[in-house]
Amino acid sequence: MKKHNFYAGPSILPQFTIKNTAEALIDFAGTGLSLMEVSHRSKEFVAVSNEAQQLFKELLDIPAGYHVLFLGGGASSQFMMVPYNMLETKAAYLNTGTWADKALKEAKFFGEVVEVASSKASTYNYIPKDYVVPEDADYFHITTNNTIYGTEIRQDIDCKVPLVADMSSDIFSRPMDVSKYAIIYGGAQKNLAPAGVTFVIVKEDALGKVTRKIPTMLNYKTHIENESMFNTPPVVPVFAALQTLKWLKALGGVKAMEKMNIEKAGILYDEIDRNKLFKANIPDVNDRSLMNICFVMNDEYKEWEPEFLAYAKSLGMLGLEGHRSVGGYRASTYNALPKESVIALVDAMKAFEQTKLK
Repeated sequence: MKKHNFYAGPSILPQFTIKNTAEALIDFAGTGLSLMEVSHRSKEFVAVSNEAQQLFKELLDIPAGYHVLFLGGGASSQFMMVPYNMLETKAAYLNTGTWADKALKEAKFFGEVVEVASSKASTYNYIPKDYVVPEDADYFHITTNNTIYGTEIRQDIDCKVPLVADMSSDIFSRPMDVSKYAIIYGGAQKNLAPAGVTFVIVKEDALGKVTRKIPTMLNYKTHIENESMFNTPPVVPVFAALQTLKWLKALGGVKAMEKMNIEKAGILYDEIDRNKLFKANIPDVNDRSLMNICFVMNDEYKEWEPEFLAYAKSLGMLGLEGHRSVGGYRASTYNALPKESVIALVDAMKAFEQTKLK
């Protein structure tokens, strides 16, 4: 039976990435050594790291003056590193979900934090629009996609202060203007690689403006100067990331990927809105995520939620459970998820509706 992987993260990866990484685990670049045991300073792996950085820049059209870093610690480590390197007196944060809220709390250890707007009171079911970013803020932090609640900021924000974005779950899903950002970061385990590597795109001119001393390991300049080799990088995930970037380039890059993602999400949202059993968690279609589609049973059919989940599992659909704080269902439709999996889910929803409401 074909399996359909809807897990939110770690999540589905291209078969190209899985196959090439599996082969490298046996024999990496003809060395006769496993990728797991090769030196990160070997010419073979240095070439991997360099090519991955270059493809980042090519696919996202990253301008001069920016660096691509591959670090450890997950995106959560950046909740600390960003203010350590950027916050001198005041920072502004937009609170649109659990991870945005966690980032905001960490920043408070380093200075004043202004929460410019929050959708927390409404269970994060919309993206706040009418807010003002203080012009004296050292930076403005946003989380572009919220995996738990299913909202997404899909347009680049015009901002008078340095813009910082956590793009863990929607990086490479659409074109973007990197020049509008001072820092973009994320965990790779959604649209890029297995868990273990954290990517950071940082504008060099944005650094060096705080007066505090920064521990060596937490200083972005350390990793820029050492080209992500200050300490041993997560070798296997970096190699896997390169394979995903090659796959993405072969498909036509982020413009082609955005078109595919819009089509996939549209198929599923259309069925959720049509089907009498289900309803979307996010009422405003403009705020709905293309990466994490969250939905529940309508109130009068709530008792059937576990039954549909079991039915979907019996058809090979995995990872559809909604986050424990939300309930219902969450279909993560990341870049590597084929349209066929979305169609299979829609067919299951139609069949379940016909069975229950016949």
